[in-house]
Amino acid sequence: MEISKDSDHNCCDHHHHKKSDVSQSKNIDNNAIYTCPMHPEIRQIGPGSCPKCGMALEPLIADDSENEELKDMSRRFWFASAFTLPLFILAMGDMLPGKPISQIVSPGIRVWIELALATPVCLWSAWPFYVRAIDSIKRMSLNMFTLIGLGVTVAYLYSLIATLFPNLFPSSFQGEGGHVAVYFEASGVIVTLILLGQVLELKARNSTSSAIRGLLGLAAKTAKRVGVDGREDDIPLEEVQIGDTLRVRPGEKVPVDGVVVEGSSSIDESMITGEPIPVEKNVGSSVVGATINGSGSFLMRAEKIGTETLLSRIVQMVAEAQRSKAPIQKLADLVSGYFVPIVIFIAILTFIVWSMFGPSPAMAYGMINAVAVLIIACPCALGLATPMSIMVATGRAASLGVLFKNAEAIEILRKVTTIVVDKTGTLTEGKPKLVTVYPMGHFSESEVLKFASSLEKGSEHPLASAIVKGAEEKEISISKVSEFSSVTGKGVKGKVEENEITLGNKAMMEDSEVDFAEGFVKAEEFRSLGQTVMFLSVNGKPAGLIGVADPIKESTVSAIKELHSEGLQVVMLTGDSRTTAEAVAKKLNIDRVVAEVLPEEKVDEVKRLQEKGQIVAMAGDGINDAPALAKADVGIAMGTGTDVAMESAGVTLVRGDLQGIVKARKLSHATMSNIKQNLFFAFFYNALGVPVAAGILFPFFGILLSPMIAATAMSFSSVSVIANSLRLRSKSI
Repeated sequence: MEISKDSDHNCCDHHHHKKSDVSQSKNIDNNAIYTCPMHPEIRQIGPGSCPKCGMALEPLIADDSENEELKDMSRRFWFASAFTLPLFILAMGDMLPGKPISQIVSPGIRVWIELALATPVCLWSAWPFYVRAIDSIKRMSLNMFTLIGLGVTVAYLYSLIATLFPNLFPSSFQGEGGHVAVYFEASGVIVTLILLGQVLELKARNSTSSAIRGLLGLAAKTAKRVGVDGREDDIPLEEVQIGDTLRVRPGEKVPVDGVVVEGSSSIDESMITGEPIPVEKNVGSSVVGATINGSGSFLMRAEKIGTETLLSRIVQMVAEAQRSKAPIQKLADLVSGYFVPIVIFIAILTFIVWSMFGPSPAMAYGMINAVAVLIIACPCALGLATPMSIMVATGRAASLGVLFKNAEAIEILRKVTTIVVDKTGTLTEGKPKLVTVYPMGHFSESEVLKFASSLEKGSEHPLASAIVKGAEEKEISISKVSEFSSVTGKGVKGKVEENEITLGNKAMMEDSEVDFAEGFVKAEEFRSLGQTVMFLSVNGKPAGLIGVADPIKESTVSAIKELHSEGLQVVMLTGDSRTTAEAVAKKLNIDRVVAEVLPEEKVDEVKRLQEKGQIVAMAGDGINDAPALAKADVGIAMGTGTDVAMESAGVTLVRGDLQGIVKARKLSHATMSNIKQNLFFAFFYNALGVPVAAGILFPFFGILLSPMIAATAMSFSSVSVIANSLRLRSKSI
């Protein structure tokens, strides 16, 4: 993605470029990239304003630095307030209790004082509005600042000319006594109130980035590097290199992602998993940056640094999701595109109608009502309605362990009718455990486990690891193996304590001519319970059965029950044997099982469901799930799985369990309801406000809306939309 410093060429169309091009670039600091909350396709290096809507650009990834736009707008607001307060008192003094201001200051002097007070406000304080208004006209992208710029300019210039050259005005502009009314107080108050709205809006928008700042604050600031000579030096986190050996002491944060090479400890990984129970770490265990070490001390090897660490990737995903557009935003964009030209037309029409048919001074009434129309119709609330909800929702989701890659995933997730899930690592833990040791003949359970674990000691196969670990937990001594050999797809054999041992599947026993007739029947019983069964023979005779199973995650049962209660169909899609898959499905009350499928067949199954009109979410954790995750309407990756799966998915569940899907769907429903509330409020407000400002109620009730009231209403409508969006932060999920 090309990111330009040239203000005329600073936008990038995200429909033609991958969003990840920015975040993954090695040459660009994410913190230097700024984007628009309303138009996330706008990207540039350094701060500025959006060429489409005129709003201030924000850092793609929030940091703790001071918001310069907020600082500037605050300064302009307080400056404007200091001049506008006496201006308002002077202009409205005759309506205030006490001695009328006209008896203290003559009308001729008062108008010059008003000019002196209004000029710094309308020139310096309002300057950013004029710049953005002119930019919007140059780019033919009319926006809220077009209306603000026009409204303030018309009110101020009209009053300036009326003060300097009153004789230029026709009698239709003159009131009693032939005076031409001036509206310096209206222009000054409008600027001050809009600046107040901008300050409140920027502060509220700033708070939506608290989730990212919170995540960034979790990272360690320094690391203790151990040199080849054993010397330990404290270095900034940025100086850590892949392969460095780092010391982590009790109570310290793990600096980066890596592997334990010496020592052991328990680590609080709640910031990643949400689980409060510390996880035991030994040599070979992986550790995650920003997690908190317990009472032990250990050495680790740095394997992922900088933007490659899990924490950095989470921050990037949250930032990208916050700045992406939901499909519903297209409606707001479409309306906004036509809205400003229509408002300008209504303002002109208002001026003409009042000038022709209004009471004296008719043209003055026309001008003021036209300004009120321009000011009250600013579509800021309309533009903020969707992006504010998305920004708050993605930050809230991150705190719940749910990472949305984009806003589209939030919107679609609530419409899903079918959840397709992989078995291993999604429904189950993905770590096989020894669950059954069934001795046969004169062999004991401990003998069967001893022979099997001794034979499997040198194997790296997950099933072998489960058997060895099971033996160690039962404190079974493991003997040495000789004459070891492996038969691909069938099993292993070797000599243990002078005994010929064979361990494998049915085909292995048949090849070895071992009569396992009784064992084959029993094995089918264990398989129906979801176990993978291996046969053990000693010196050519049946010795026993070993059953290994992948335990179902504790949270899976309740999660599927909740998904069913919401009317969703749950389909299991797995490469495992049908017997094992159906056993797991039966335990979990899964609606349908498709077993023994290859990765490309998983894609076909997702496609078949979609062709039947189903909106499909696919949950998986492996490389083999990636194609199906990409094909599904919403891909959901387990955070405990592979990077490839996470790249292919629209949603990542950090804890890697299905409860995350339940939370994500609840948040999806809450977010879309919030967006609809915001859009209704913005549409209703503008639909009601414009005709009132134009004076439609005047013939019936004598009610007119002053530009000052219009400015107040416009500013606080935007703040109301933001406040409603912020409710998502405390929504019960």
